[in-house]
Amino acid sequence: MDSIADRTRRQPAAVTTLKHYARILHRRVRQGEPEAIRAVRRLRELKEVAAAQLSESIQRRHCLTVSALQLGFQSWPHALSVLTGETDDFGTLLYPSTCYGHWNIWSAHYDEASSIRAQHGGYLLAYRRQFLVVDRHYIDSLGLDPDDPDWALIGRDWVKPAEVAARTRLYEKLVQNALVGAALRQSRSA
Repeated sequence: MDSIADRTRRQPAAVTTLKHYARILHRRVRQGEPEAIRAVRRLRELKEVAAAQLSESIQRRHCLTVSALQLGFQSWPHALSVLTGETDDFGTLLYPSTCYGHWNIWSAHYDEASSIRAQHGGYLLAYRRQFLVVDRHYIDSLGLDPDDPDWALIGRDWVKPAEVAARTRLYEKLVQNALVGAALRQSRSA
């Protein structure tokens, strides 16, 4: 039987980062910080709970779910399945609002998107179960370096990467950037 330390070592760094963020959110809710309380109120079961009661009854699972939702996943289990490569539904992490104005080509079918990327260049990403081919400016808006060597290692194909470990490293950078951005937006709205 695996120990918790063994399982933690094997999980992708993006999952560890997300868990760390949830721990911080949990602590902040318990301390009664207004922006943290606002963040967890997006959960239906916590919407009407009084702030004093919320700081006592908040559980880590709530914070894990909120952290996952903030990144465009449907739930904590969905985030785990995406970040470990065990699903074909990528969530919305790769299509944040900061990228809405960028050039991209959408396709409902992977083979078509892959062919377009092969013919015209760019980067093949996923949004839920759809596919999009984007340019380097889009990648930059995601907070990733379009010249990162990991892009070459995955063949600029997020969906079916040539090297899964390289995509895992890109996920870590993407999650880190997205969580820092979410924290900055929360602090500005407070």
